[in-house]
Amino acid sequence: MNILYAQEFKKPFLKLSPAIRKLFTRQEGMFKENWRDPRLHIKKLSDHPFPFSFRITRGYRVLFIFIKRDTVL
Repeated sequence: MNILYAQEFKKPFLKLSPAIRKLFTRQEGMFKENWRDPRLHIKKLSDHPFPFSFRITRGYRVLFIFIKRDTVL
């Protein structure tokens, strides 16, 4: 899976605690290997410009949208 990052991603990401960034990196690796991995807790969102999300912790989720079959933003 190819991941493209929005310009707005980097600055807020760097403000997160190192523990949350580490968890993100782990979840991102799972996502790249298999975006349907049940440990990611993928959800289809309604009424939102980004139709999917996966869980980092109960308080943090990553929003994404498919641009191509194997590429997400």
